[in-house]
Amino acid sequence: MPISGLFRKIAAFSLVAAFIIIGSASVADAASKKKIDRRVAETMAEFREKYDGAQSLLDKSVGVLVFPSIKKAGIGIGGEYGEGALLVNGSAVGYYSTAAASIGLQLGGQVRSQVLLFMEEGALKNFRNSDKWEVGVDGSVAIATIGAGGSIDTTNLDAPIIAFIFGNKGLMYNLSLEGSKMSEIERN
Repeated sequence: MPISGLFRKIAAFSLVAAFIIIGSASVADAASKKKIDRRVAETMAEFREKYDGAQSLLDKSVGVLVFPSIKKAGIGIGGEYGEGALLVNGSAVGYYSTAAASIGLQLGGQVRSQVLLFMEEGALKNFRNSDKWEVGVDGSVAIATIGAGGSIDTTNLDAPIIAFIFGNKGLMYNLSLEGSKMSEIERN
């Protein structure tokens, strides 16, 4: 069998496997508002507890989008999915999903938490008025880094949207959010 034919078969298998893994994760994780609210509260408590300066940034933000568990899997072609809530003044004002697909050298799976802080009213308004908001297209997101001892690196903290990624578990590690699409979802 020619290499190009073998490559096509591997790529097709990888695509099917990734979508089955992500599809089953999204169906299994279709959570109720109550369950999402509980997970969001736990994630925010962990965020405040683990990182020095987190509360100060939360106090300055106009909105916080929290995804307690984003699952990512890939075999050549991968995908990720998670559900969370948008908090304004500490209360959930909407429920959202995040999804992304990727192609490249990858094998494995990962689960992570993600917190996006909206530091400007215009950025939050743009997000809320968008049907499907995509990182890098509809808004630029600066990924904050965590220094030694859990201190937040303040280098990128003047951006309108700041992302924190933590609690990584698994063998696939990627700090890129490019291409992630976020959409409002209805939950009971």
